[in-house]
Amino acid sequence: MSAHDAVRAFITDPVLQKRLAKYMVLQCFRNSRLEDLHAGISPSSAAGDYSDVQVSSPYGTIPWPEVSRFNDDEMKALMVDVVNRAYRFIHTLFDEDTGGVLLRQLAERDFLPRWNEPTLPDIEKPKSRSEA
Repeated sequence: MSAHDAVRAFITDPVLQKRLAKYMVLQCFRNSRLEDLHAGISPSSAAGDYSDVQVSSPYGTIPWPEVSRFNDDEMKALMVDVVNRAYRFIHTLFDEDTGGVLLRQLAERDFLPRWNEPTLPDIEKPKSRSEA
């Protein structure tokens, strides 16, 4: 399969699109700074819905469902890291030497067969400038 054929197959093949989505998340998000933010002890909930969990702070207790999990600096660092990873991924995908190779490899096999298959949830489409 040539690079051109691989691109044409990707555009029309939902299996390849799903494989690329999973691979993109692996490369752009998994093992990013998110893993640092995820590290640590997670609370347990006897109720199962965390309504019985509270965080103690110098200013009082905060119910778990209302606790921000990331502060602004952590969120910024995460977004910078993910954007850089996404840029590297796009650079690889659109590179004449590496993009076709990646698509051919994804056509041959799923790198992440144990991950859930992606779905197309109903997401509101962004409005065009004429609609805004």
